[in-house]
Amino acid sequence: MLILSRKLNESIVIDGRIIVKILRIERDTVKIGIQAPAELPVHRQEVFDMIQKNKQASLNAGTEVVPKSPAAQVTPITDKSKAPPLPPVRGNQGYGQGPGSGTSTGNGK
Repeated sequence: MLILSRKLNESIVIDGRIIVKILRIERDTVKIGIQAPAELPVHRQEVFDMIQKNKQASLNAGTEVVPKSPAAQVTPITDKSKAPPLPPVRGNQGYGQGPGSGTSTGNGK
């Protein structure tokens, strides 16, 4: 393991393609920015561990499991008849557009 010291706004360059910059230091927390090519996945350790665990489980089960981020829990609606109804679409009423909308002209009248 390489151990380096960096101050605020200083960077580390990895392989000429990855830049790690110290953005903020607050008490016991250091915020870093990582600039890397889009094709290079960058994950927090706990997310990476979960992805690896899911890959291993899918190999053992013989199926492919798509890992989900803990922050992105989305339940798709496949049957549109079970989808919640959308609110009715209203015209420009109440949005400050058009005559009679109740908006001020800005001249105090």
